[in-house]
Amino acid sequence: MKLVFATNNKYKLNEITAILNSVNNSEFEILSLADIGFIDEIQETGSTLEQNALIKAMAVYNKFGIDCFADDSGLETEALDGKPGIYSARYSGENSSYIQNNEKLLDELKNKTNRNACFRTVIALILKGEIYYFEGKINGKINEIPLGNYGFGYDPLFIPYGYNITFAQMPEELKNTLSHRKIAISKMADFLI
Repeated sequence: MKLVFATNNKYKLNEITAILNSVNNSEFEILSLADIGFIDEIQETGSTLEQNALIKAMAVYNKFGIDCFADDSGLETEALDGKPGIYSARYSGENSSYIQNNEKLLDELKNKTNRNACFRTVIALILKGEIYYFEGKINGKINEIPLGNYGFGYDPLFIPYGYNITFAQMPEELKNTLSHRKIAISKMADFLI
C-alpha cells in the first residue's frame, strides 16, 4: 500500500517506515512531502496534537487528493503543566535546534522534583476522503542530563518507565518496539490491513 506521510523530517520518516513494515510483515511504501513535490510550508496553528496532525494531512489531501497521514507529537511534563506539548519542536523559538529545546526544558525543570513526563503522538489519516485518528502514548521521566547518541528531539532526556536508559541510548530497534509512535502507527497499520 502506498501512503504519503506529511513530513520532511527524515528521522520521523525512517522511524515510521521501519515501524509500519514491522507490523504483521506489512508492505507499505511511504512517500514524504519531498517525494511528491510538496514544497509549501504548513503552518501548525492548532491548539492540540489532533488539530495539528489534521492540518498537515489536509494540506496534502486538498492539494493532491491522495491518501495520506500526518502526525503531531509532543513531550508533556507534569511539573510544567503539560509543556512543551504542541510546542515541543519549537519550544525555545522558531527554528530552534534539538539541543536548544533540551536545554530550555532542563532549565525549566531545574529544582523540580517531579520529573514525570509522557511522549504522545496523534496520527490523522485521510483514506478515501475519510478522517481517522490514532494515538500512542508512553510514560516515563526526564533525566537530569542528556544521554545517548541515537534518536532525535527529546530522546536524550526521556527515560521510559521500566528502563534505566534514555530513548537516545537505545538502539533504534528497541525504541521502535515501545515508543509512542510505535503504538500509534501499530494502531493505524492494524486498521489498514
